[in-house]
Amino acid sequence: MMTIYILLLPLLASLIALAAGNKFASRLALFFSAAELLLTVYAYIIFTKEGYAPFAIQHAWISSPSISINMGVDGLSLLMVILTNLISPLIILSAFNRNIENASRYFALILFMQFAMLGVFISFDGLLYYIFWELALIPIYFIALNWGGKNRVAVTLKFFIYTLAGSLLMLVGFIYLYWKNPNHTFNWHELSALTNVCSCDQSWLFWLIFIAFAIKIPIVPFHTWQADTYSESPTQGTMLLSGIMLKMGIYSLFRWLLPIVPAGVAQWGPLALTLCIIGVVYASVIAIMQGDLKRLLAYSSLSHVGLIAAGVFVLNSSGMQGAAVQMLAHAINVVGLFYCADIIINRTGTSNLYLLGGIRNVAPRFNTLFMIVVLGSVALPLTNAFIGEFLLLFGVYTYNTWLAVFAGLTIILGAVYMLRMFQITMLGNTSEHTAQFNDLSINESIVLGTIAILIFVTGIYPKPIIELVQPTLEVILNKALIK
Repeated sequence: MMTIYILLLPLLASLIALAAGNKFASRLALFFSAAELLLTVYAYIIFTKEGYAPFAIQHAWISSPSISINMGVDGLSLLMVILTNLISPLIILSAFNRNIENASRYFALILFMQFAMLGVFISFDGLLYYIFWELALIPIYFIALNWGGKNRVAVTLKFFIYTLAGSLLMLVGFIYLYWKNPNHTFNWHELSALTNVCSCDQSWLFWLIFIAFAIKIPIVPFHTWQADTYSESPTQGTMLLSGIMLKMGIYSLFRWLLPIVPAGVAQWGPLALTLCIIGVVYASVIAIMQGDLKRLLAYSSLSHVGLIAAGVFVLNSSGMQGAAVQMLAHAINVVGLFYCADIIINRTGTSNLYLLGGIRNVAPRFNTLFMIVVLGSVALPLTNAFIGEFLLLFGVYTYNTWLAVFAGLTIILGAVYMLRMFQITMLGNTSEHTAQFNDLSINESIVLGTIAILIFVTGIYPKPIIELVQPTLEVILNKALIK
Protein backbone atom coordinates (compact mmCIF):
# COMPACT_ATOMS: atom_id res chain seq x y z
CA MET A 1 0.00 0.00 0.00
CA MET A 2 2.95 2.34 0.47
CA THR A 3 3.27 2.63 -3.31
CA ILE A 4 -0.38 3.68 -3.60
CA TYR A 5 0.02 6.28 -0.85
CA ILE A 6 3.07 7.77 -2.55
CA LEU A 7 1.25 7.90 -5.89
CA LEU A 8 -2.14 9.22 -4.78
CA LEU A 9 -1.17 11.83 -2.19
CA PRO A 10 -0.14 14.43 -4.85
CA LEU A 11 -3.38 13.72 -6.77
CA LEU A 12 -5.45 14.30 -3.63
CA ALA A 13 -3.40 17.42 -2.87
CA SER A 14 -4.05 18.70 -6.39
CA LEU A 15 -7.81 18.45 -5.91
CA ILE A 16 -7.63 20.09 -2.48
CA ALA A 17 -5.47 22.96 -3.75
CA LEU A 18 -7.87 23.53 -6.64
CA ALA A 19 -10.86 23.66 -4.29
CA ALA A 20 -9.14 25.78 -1.64
CA GLY A 21 -9.02 28.96 -3.70
CA ASN A 22 -6.19 31.28 -4.61
CA LYS A 23 -5.46 32.45 -1.06
CA PHE A 24 -4.56 29.09 0.46
CA ALA A 25 -3.48 27.06 -2.58
CA SER A 26 0.26 27.72 -2.25
CA ARG A 27 0.38 26.86 1.46
CA LEU A 28 -1.63 23.69 1.00
CA ALA A 29 0.52 22.66 -1.96
CA LEU A 30 3.67 23.15 0.11
CA PHE A 31 2.21 21.26 3.08
CA PHE A 32 1.22 18.24 1.01
CA SER A 33 4.48 18.20 -0.96
CA ALA A 34 6.41 18.25 2.33
CA ALA A 35 4.23 15.40 3.62
CA GLU A 36 4.97 13.49 0.41
CA LEU A 37 8.69 14.00 1.00
CA LEU A 38 8.42 12.61 4.54
CA LEU A 39 6.48 9.64 3.20
CA THR A 40 9.25 9.07 0.67
CA VAL A 41 11.90 9.10 3.40
CA TYR A 42 9.88 6.47 5.27
CA ALA A 43 9.61 4.41 2.07
CA TYR A 44 13.38 4.61 1.60
CA ILE A 45 13.93 3.28 5.12
CA ILE A 46 11.56 0.37 4.45
CA PHE A 47 13.24 -0.37 1.12
CA THR A 48 16.72 -0.53 2.64
CA LYS A 49 15.46 -3.08 5.15
CA GLU A 50 12.97 -5.18 3.17
CA GLY A 51 13.67 -4.51 -0.52
CA TYR A 52 11.16 -4.57 -3.36
CA ALA A 53 8.49 -6.85 -1.87
CA PRO A 54 6.53 -4.38 0.34
CA PHE A 55 6.03 -2.05 -2.63
CA ALA A 56 4.90 -4.56 -5.28
CA ILE A 57 1.29 -4.23 -6.44
CA GLN A 58 -0.32 -6.30 -9.18
CA HIS A 59 -4.04 -6.43 -9.85
CA ALA A 60 -5.93 -7.17 -13.04
CA TRP A 61 -7.40 -4.04 -14.58
CA ILE A 62 -8.54 -4.75 -18.15
CA SER A 63 -8.95 -8.30 -19.44
CA SER A 64 -8.62 -7.68 -23.18
CA PRO A 65 -6.09 -6.38 -23.93
CA SER A 66 -4.47 -7.66 -20.76
CA ILE A 67 -3.53 -4.63 -18.68
CA SER A 68 -2.75 -4.76 -14.98
CA ILE A 69 -2.12 -2.32 -12.19
CA ASN A 70 1.48 -3.47 -11.94
CA MET A 71 3.47 -1.09 -9.77
CA GLY A 72 6.46 -1.17 -7.48
CA VAL A 73 9.86 0.31 -6.82
CA ASP A 74 13.34 -1.02 -7.26
CA GLY A 75 16.50 0.99 -6.57
CA LEU A 76 16.35 2.97 -9.80
CA SER A 77 12.68 3.86 -9.61
CA LEU A 78 13.01 4.74 -5.92
CA LEU A 79 15.80 7.15 -6.82
CA MET A 80 13.44 8.84 -9.27
CA VAL A 81 10.68 8.98 -6.66
CA ILE A 82 13.13 10.60 -4.24
CA LEU A 83 14.24 13.05 -6.93
CA THR A 84 10.64 14.02 -7.78
CA ASN A 85 9.49 14.42 -4.20
CA LEU A 86 12.65 16.24 -3.13
CA ILE A 87 12.51 18.80 -5.93
CA SER A 88 8.73 19.40 -5.92
CA PRO A 89 8.55 21.23 -2.54
CA LEU A 90 11.40 23.50 -3.65
CA ILE A 91 9.59 24.28 -6.90
CA ILE A 92 6.39 25.08 -5.03
CA LEU A 93 8.17 27.24 -2.44
CA SER A 94 9.94 29.12 -5.22
CA ALA A 95 6.55 30.41 -6.37
CA PHE A 96 5.79 32.05 -3.01
CA ASN A 97 5.63 35.85 -3.03
CA ARG A 98 5.04 35.81 -6.78
CA ASN A 99 1.98 37.42 -8.28
CA ILE A 100 0.33 34.41 -9.91
CA GLU A 101 -3.14 34.71 -11.42
CA ASN A 102 -5.45 31.77 -10.71
CA ALA A 103 -2.97 30.44 -8.18
CA SER A 104 -5.21 27.52 -7.21
CA ARG A 105 -5.11 26.17 -10.77
CA TYR A 106 -1.38 26.81 -11.02
CA PHE A 107 -0.46 24.83 -7.91
CA ALA A 108 -3.05 22.15 -8.65
CA LEU A 109 -1.39 21.57 -12.03
CA ILE A 110 2.06 21.35 -10.43
CA LEU A 111 0.80 18.72 -7.98
CA PHE A 112 -1.02 16.82 -10.72
CA MET A 113 2.18 16.74 -12.74
CA GLN A 114 4.00 15.39 -9.71
CA PHE A 115 1.39 12.61 -9.51
CA ALA A 116 1.78 11.74 -13.22
CA MET A 117 5.57 11.67 -13.12
CA LEU A 118 5.53 9.40 -10.08
CA GLY A 119 3.23 7.10 -12.03
CA VAL A 120 5.85 6.88 -14.79
CA PHE A 121 8.55 5.88 -12.31
CA ILE A 122 6.61 3.18 -10.45
CA SER A 123 4.74 1.52 -13.36
CA PHE A 124 5.86 -1.93 -14.48
CA ASP A 125 3.08 -2.40 -17.03
CA GLY A 126 3.88 -0.88 -20.41
CA LEU A 127 0.45 0.55 -21.14
CA LEU A 128 0.01 1.89 -17.60
CA TYR A 129 3.42 3.51 -17.96
CA TYR A 130 2.33 5.04 -21.28
CA ILE A 131 -0.84 6.46 -19.70
CA PHE A 132 1.16 8.23 -16.99
CA TRP A 133 3.73 9.34 -19.59
CA GLU A 134 0.96 11.10 -21.53
CA LEU A 135 -0.75 12.44 -18.39
CA ALA A 136 2.46 14.25 -17.44
CA LEU A 137 2.27 16.21 -20.69
CA ILE A 138 -1.15 17.74 -19.91
CA PRO A 139 -0.32 19.87 -16.84
CA ILE A 140 2.95 21.23 -18.22
CA TYR A 141 1.15 22.15 -21.45
CA PHE A 142 -1.40 24.25 -19.56
CA ILE A 143 1.19 25.71 -17.19
CA ALA A 144 3.26 26.94 -20.14
CA LEU A 145 0.22 28.01 -22.17
CA ASN A 146 -1.54 30.00 -19.44
CA TRP A 147 1.39 31.46 -17.50
CA GLY A 148 4.16 31.58 -20.10
CA GLY A 149 5.72 34.42 -22.07
CA LYS A 150 4.42 36.35 -25.05
CA ASN A 151 5.31 33.63 -27.59
CA ARG A 152 3.89 30.85 -25.43
CA VAL A 153 1.10 29.71 -27.77
CA ALA A 154 3.29 28.80 -30.75
CA VAL A 155 6.11 27.45 -28.58
CA THR A 156 3.83 25.32 -26.43
CA LEU A 157 2.04 23.90 -29.48
CA LYS A 158 5.38 22.87 -30.98
CA PHE A 159 6.41 21.20 -27.73
CA PHE A 160 3.08 19.38 -27.48
CA ILE A 161 3.20 18.09 -31.07
CA TYR A 162 6.82 16.95 -30.73
CA THR A 163 6.26 14.98 -27.55
CA LEU A 164 2.88 13.56 -28.59
CA ALA A 165 4.24 12.33 -31.93
CA GLY A 166 7.15 10.61 -30.21
CA SER A 167 4.83 9.02 -27.66
CA LEU A 168 2.64 7.55 -30.39
CA LEU A 169 5.67 5.90 -31.96
CA MET A 170 6.50 4.36 -28.60
CA LEU A 171 2.92 3.10 -28.25
CA VAL A 172 3.17 1.35 -31.63
CA GLY A 173 6.33 -0.38 -30.42
CA PHE A 174 4.68 -1.47 -27.17
CA ILE A 175 1.67 -2.88 -29.01
CA TYR A 176 3.96 -4.94 -31.25
CA LEU A 177 5.78 -6.29 -28.19
CA TYR A 178 2.42 -7.11 -26.59
CA TRP A 179 1.57 -9.40 -29.50
CA LYS A 180 5.02 -10.98 -29.50
CA ASN A 181 4.63 -11.78 -25.81
CA PRO A 182 3.16 -15.33 -25.57
CA ASN A 183 1.14 -14.23 -22.52
CA HIS A 184 -0.13 -11.12 -24.34
CA THR A 185 0.63 -8.65 -21.54
CA PHE A 186 2.56 -5.41 -21.21
CA ASN A 187 4.34 -6.69 -18.10
CA TRP A 188 7.90 -5.29 -17.95
CA HIS A 189 9.39 -8.47 -16.53
CA GLU A 190 7.94 -10.50 -19.39
CA LEU A 191 8.79 -7.99 -22.12
CA SER A 192 12.39 -7.75 -20.93
CA ALA A 193 12.69 -11.55 -21.07
CA LEU A 194 11.29 -12.07 -24.59
CA THR A 195 13.39 -14.31 -26.80
CA ASN A 196 11.17 -14.39 -29.90
CA VAL A 197 11.83 -10.83 -31.15
CA CYS A 198 14.44 -11.17 -33.86
CA SER A 199 17.32 -8.73 -34.36
CA CYS A 200 15.74 -7.24 -37.49
CA ASP A 201 12.55 -6.42 -35.57
CA GLN A 202 14.52 -5.03 -32.65
CA SER A 203 16.31 -2.75 -35.11
CA TRP A 204 13.19 -0.75 -36.00
CA LEU A 205 11.66 -1.17 -32.54
CA PHE A 206 14.73 0.59 -31.15
CA TRP A 207 13.91 3.73 -33.14
CA LEU A 208 10.19 3.69 -32.30
CA ILE A 209 10.99 3.64 -28.60
CA PHE A 210 14.20 5.69 -28.64
CA ILE A 211 12.73 8.68 -30.49
CA ALA A 212 10.06 9.16 -27.81
CA PHE A 213 12.73 9.31 -25.12
CA ALA A 214 15.16 11.35 -27.23
CA ILE A 215 12.53 14.06 -27.67
CA LYS A 216 11.77 14.18 -23.96
CA ILE A 217 15.42 14.34 -22.82
CA PRO A 218 16.14 15.94 -25.45
CA ILE A 219 18.97 14.50 -27.57
CA VAL A 220 20.24 16.25 -30.71
CA PRO A 221 18.64 16.47 -33.32
CA PHE A 222 15.33 16.04 -31.45
CA HIS A 223 15.98 19.10 -29.28
CA THR A 224 14.59 22.03 -31.27
CA TRP A 225 11.60 22.53 -28.97
CA GLN A 226 13.70 22.83 -25.82
CA ALA A 227 15.29 26.30 -25.68
CA ASP A 228 12.11 28.13 -26.70
CA THR A 229 9.94 26.14 -24.28
CA TYR A 230 12.33 26.65 -21.37
CA SER A 231 12.52 30.38 -22.12
CA GLU A 232 8.77 30.95 -22.55
CA SER A 233 7.54 28.78 -19.68
CA PRO A 234 7.07 30.29 -16.22
CA THR A 235 9.94 29.50 -13.89
CA GLN A 236 8.17 26.66 -12.08
CA GLY A 237 7.27 25.12 -15.44
CA THR A 238 10.89 25.32 -16.56
CA MET A 239 11.99 23.73 -13.29
CA LEU A 240 9.53 20.87 -13.77
CA LEU A 241 10.69 20.34 -17.35
CA SER A 242 14.42 20.51 -16.72
CA GLY A 243 14.56 19.19 -13.17
CA ILE A 244 12.21 16.22 -13.37
CA MET A 245 10.41 15.69 -16.67
CA LEU A 246 13.51 15.21 -18.83
CA LYS A 247 14.64 12.57 -16.30
CA MET A 248 11.60 10.57 -17.40
CA GLY A 249 13.37 10.13 -20.73
CA ILE A 250 16.70 9.05 -19.24
CA TYR A 251 15.00 6.74 -16.74
CA SER A 252 13.02 5.21 -19.60
CA LEU A 253 16.22 4.48 -21.54
CA PHE A 254 17.26 2.36 -18.59
CA ARG A 255 13.88 0.79 -17.91
CA TRP A 256 12.28 0.25 -21.30
CA LEU A 257 14.91 0.51 -24.05
CA LEU A 258 18.03 -1.31 -22.89
CA PRO A 259 16.48 -4.52 -21.50
CA ILE A 260 13.66 -4.92 -24.04
CA VAL A 261 15.49 -4.42 -27.35
CA PRO A 262 19.11 -5.36 -26.53
CA ALA A 263 19.92 -6.36 -30.11
CA GLY A 264 18.60 -3.00 -31.31
CA VAL A 265 20.76 -1.26 -28.72
CA ALA A 266 23.78 -3.27 -29.87
CA GLN A 267 23.15 -2.17 -33.46
CA TRP A 268 22.13 1.45 -33.00
CA GLY A 269 23.48 2.30 -29.55
CA PRO A 270 26.84 3.58 -30.93
CA LEU A 271 24.96 6.02 -33.18
CA ALA A 272 22.78 7.16 -30.29
CA LEU A 273 25.91 7.60 -28.15
CA THR A 274 27.52 9.69 -30.89
CA LEU A 275 24.42 11.91 -31.08
CA CYS A 276 24.63 12.42 -27.31
CA ILE A 277 28.28 13.51 -27.52
CA ILE A 278 27.53 15.81 -30.46
CA GLY A 279 24.85 17.40 -28.29
CA VAL A 280 27.34 17.98 -25.48
CA VAL A 281 29.68 19.98 -27.71
CA TYR A 282 27.00 21.67 -29.83
CA ALA A 283 24.94 22.90 -26.87
CA SER A 284 28.04 24.11 -25.03
CA VAL A 285 29.15 26.22 -27.99
CA ILE A 286 25.65 27.68 -28.39
CA ALA A 287 25.53 28.44 -24.65
CA ILE A 288 28.79 30.42 -24.88
CA MET A 289 27.23 32.59 -27.60
CA GLN A 290 24.02 33.38 -25.68
CA GLY A 291 23.22 36.82 -24.35
CA ASP A 292 19.90 35.78 -22.79
CA LEU A 293 20.11 34.27 -19.31
CA LYS A 294 17.32 31.69 -19.62
CA ARG A 295 18.42 30.52 -23.06
CA LEU A 296 21.99 30.12 -21.83
CA LEU A 297 20.74 27.89 -19.03
CA ALA A 298 18.53 25.96 -21.46
CA TYR A 299 21.50 25.09 -23.66
CA SER A 300 23.58 24.34 -20.58
CA SER A 301 20.96 21.78 -19.55
CA LEU A 302 20.97 20.30 -23.06
CA SER A 303 24.73 19.81 -22.86
CA HIS A 304 24.64 18.18 -19.44
CA VAL A 305 21.82 15.76 -20.23
CA GLY A 306 23.61 14.78 -23.42
CA LEU A 307 26.47 13.47 -21.28
CA ILE A 308 24.03 11.73 -18.91
CA ALA A 309 22.32 9.95 -21.82
CA ALA A 310 25.74 8.98 -23.19
CA GLY A 311 26.42 7.19 -19.92
CA VAL A 312 23.42 4.96 -20.55
CA PHE A 313 24.62 3.82 -23.98
CA VAL A 314 28.21 2.95 -23.05
CA LEU A 315 26.78 -0.19 -21.43
CA ASN A 316 29.28 -0.43 -18.61
CA SER A 317 28.86 -0.12 -14.88
CA SER A 318 30.73 3.18 -14.47
CA GLY A 319 28.79 5.01 -17.16
CA MET A 320 25.42 3.78 -15.92
CA GLN A 321 26.24 4.60 -12.31
CA GLY A 322 27.34 8.06 -13.39
CA ALA A 323 24.10 8.58 -15.31
CA ALA A 324 22.02 7.64 -12.28
CA VAL A 325 24.01 9.84 -9.89
CA GLN A 326 24.03 12.73 -12.34
CA MET A 327 20.25 12.62 -12.81
CA LEU A 328 19.84 13.67 -9.19
CA ALA A 329 22.73 16.14 -9.28
CA HIS A 330 21.49 17.80 -12.47
CA ALA A 331 17.97 18.11 -11.05
CA ILE A 332 19.26 19.92 -7.96
CA ASN A 333 21.61 22.20 -9.91
CA VAL A 334 19.31 23.13 -12.77
CA VAL A 335 16.45 24.00 -10.41
CA GLY A 336 18.86 26.23 -8.49
CA LEU A 337 20.11 27.90 -11.68
CA PHE A 338 16.67 28.63 -13.07
CA TYR A 339 15.54 29.94 -9.69
CA CYS A 340 18.51 32.29 -9.56
CA ALA A 341 17.61 33.42 -13.08
CA ASP A 342 14.02 33.98 -11.95
CA ILE A 343 15.18 36.12 -9.03
CA ILE A 344 17.37 38.22 -11.33
CA ILE A 345 14.66 38.68 -13.97
CA ASN A 346 11.97 39.56 -11.43
CA ARG A 347 14.15 42.19 -9.75
CA THR A 348 15.67 43.73 -12.86
CA GLY A 349 12.97 43.22 -15.46
CA THR A 350 15.43 41.83 -18.01
CA SER A 351 17.12 38.55 -18.95
CA ASN A 352 19.71 40.33 -21.11
CA LEU A 353 23.10 39.53 -19.62
CA TYR A 354 24.68 42.70 -20.94
CA LEU A 355 22.25 44.94 -19.03
CA LEU A 356 23.23 43.39 -15.71
CA GLY A 357 26.29 43.53 -13.47
CA GLY A 358 27.42 44.29 -9.95
CA ILE A 359 24.71 42.32 -8.14
CA ARG A 360 27.33 41.12 -5.68
CA ASN A 361 27.69 44.68 -4.41
CA VAL A 362 24.06 44.95 -3.35
CA ALA A 363 23.03 41.33 -2.64
CA PRO A 364 25.88 39.41 -0.94
CA ARG A 365 23.72 36.49 0.27
CA PHE A 366 22.36 35.92 -3.21
CA ASN A 367 25.88 36.19 -4.63
CA THR A 368 27.20 33.49 -2.28
CA LEU A 369 24.41 30.99 -2.91
CA PHE A 370 24.40 31.65 -6.65
CA MET A 371 28.14 30.99 -6.72
CA ILE A 372 27.66 27.64 -4.94
CA VAL A 373 25.05 26.59 -7.51
CA VAL A 374 27.34 27.63 -10.36
CA LEU A 375 30.30 25.74 -8.89
CA GLY A 376 28.09 22.68 -8.50
CA SER A 377 27.04 22.90 -12.13
CA VAL A 378 30.67 23.01 -13.33
CA ALA A 379 31.45 19.89 -11.25
CA LEU A 380 33.88 21.36 -8.75
CA PRO A 381 35.28 18.54 -6.57
CA LEU A 382 33.18 17.89 -3.44
CA THR A 383 30.07 19.19 -5.20
CA ASN A 384 27.31 16.89 -6.40
CA ALA A 385 28.09 16.94 -10.14
CA PHE A 386 31.73 15.98 -9.70
CA ILE A 387 31.29 12.29 -8.92
CA GLY A 388 28.62 11.89 -11.59
CA GLU A 389 30.71 13.51 -14.32
CA PHE A 390 33.79 11.56 -13.25
CA LEU A 391 31.93 8.24 -13.53
CA LEU A 392 30.34 9.29 -16.82
CA LEU A 393 33.62 10.31 -18.43
CA PHE A 394 35.36 7.22 -17.10
CA GLY A 395 32.59 5.07 -18.56
CA VAL A 396 32.81 6.80 -21.94
CA TYR A 397 36.62 6.48 -21.87
CA THR A 398 36.30 2.76 -21.19
CA TYR A 399 34.03 2.53 -24.24
CA ASN A 400 36.01 4.75 -26.62
CA THR A 401 38.92 7.11 -25.99
CA TRP A 402 38.09 9.61 -28.73
CA LEU A 403 34.47 9.93 -27.67
CA ALA A 404 35.72 10.57 -24.14
CA VAL A 405 37.95 13.38 -25.44
CA PHE A 406 34.97 15.16 -26.99
CA ALA A 407 32.72 14.39 -24.02
CA GLY A 408 35.37 15.84 -21.73
CA LEU A 409 34.99 19.20 -23.45
CA THR A 410 31.89 19.66 -21.30
CA ILE A 411 34.19 20.38 -18.35
CA ILE A 412 36.08 23.14 -20.17
CA LEU A 413 33.20 24.64 -22.15
CA GLY A 414 30.84 24.38 -19.18
CA ALA A 415 33.25 26.34 -17.01
CA VAL A 416 33.56 28.96 -19.77
CA TYR A 417 29.86 29.76 -20.17
CA MET A 418 28.87 29.35 -16.52
CA LEU A 419 31.70 31.44 -15.06
CA ARG A 420 31.26 34.00 -17.83
CA MET A 421 27.58 34.26 -16.93
CA PHE A 422 28.43 34.68 -13.24
CA GLN A 423 31.04 37.31 -14.02
CA ILE A 424 28.72 39.39 -16.20
CA THR A 425 25.75 39.29 -13.83
CA MET A 426 27.39 39.42 -10.41
CA LEU A 427 30.75 41.21 -10.70
CA GLY A 428 31.79 44.66 -11.81
CA ASN A 429 29.76 47.82 -11.25
CA THR A 430 26.02 47.92 -10.84
CA SER A 431 23.90 49.05 -13.78
CA GLU A 432 20.65 50.98 -13.79
CA HIS A 433 18.86 47.62 -13.70
CA THR A 434 20.77 46.22 -10.71
CA ALA A 435 21.43 49.25 -8.53
CA GLN A 436 18.25 48.67 -6.49
CA PHE A 437 18.57 44.88 -6.43
CA ASN A 438 17.20 43.55 -3.12
CA ASP A 439 18.88 40.65 -1.36
CA LEU A 440 17.13 37.35 -0.76
CA SER A 441 13.85 37.07 1.13
CA ILE A 442 13.32 34.34 3.71
CA ASN A 443 11.58 32.00 1.25
CA GLU A 444 14.24 32.54 -1.37
CA SER A 445 16.99 31.91 1.18
CA ILE A 446 15.33 28.64 2.23
CA VAL A 447 15.10 27.37 -1.35
CA LEU A 448 18.64 28.31 -2.38
CA GLY A 449 20.08 27.39 1.01
CA THR A 450 18.54 23.92 0.78
CA ILE A 451 19.91 23.50 -2.74
CA ALA A 452 23.38 24.59 -1.58
CA ILE A 453 23.29 22.03 1.26
CA LEU A 454 22.19 19.28 -1.14
CA ILE A 455 25.00 20.18 -3.52
CA PHE A 456 27.61 19.56 -0.84
CA VAL A 457 25.95 16.63 0.95
CA THR A 458 25.41 14.55 -2.19
CA GLY A 459 28.84 15.59 -3.48
CA ILE A 460 30.75 14.62 -0.37
CA TYR A 461 28.80 11.43 0.35
CA PRO A 462 27.27 9.91 -2.82
CA LYS A 463 27.61 6.34 -1.53
CA PRO A 464 23.91 5.86 -0.58
CA ILE A 465 22.83 6.86 -4.10
CA ILE A 466 25.22 4.41 -5.76
CA GLU A 467 24.30 1.58 -3.38
CA LEU A 468 20.60 2.22 -3.97
CA VAL A 469 20.75 1.95 -7.77
CA GLN A 470 23.59 -0.52 -8.30
CA PRO A 471 21.61 -3.81 -7.98
CA THR A 472 18.98 -2.60 -10.47
CA LEU A 473 21.61 -1.31 -12.89
CA GLU A 474 23.36 -4.68 -12.82
CA VAL A 475 20.11 -6.44 -13.74
CA ILE A 476 19.47 -3.98 -16.59
CA LEU A 477 23.06 -4.20 -17.83
CA ASN A 478 22.93 -7.99 -17.90
CA LYS A 479 19.70 -7.90 -19.92
CA ALA A 480 21.11 -5.26 -22.29
CA LEU A 481 24.25 -7.29 -23.00
CA ILE A 482 22.27 -10.34 -24.14
CA LYS A 483 22.50 -10.30 -27.94
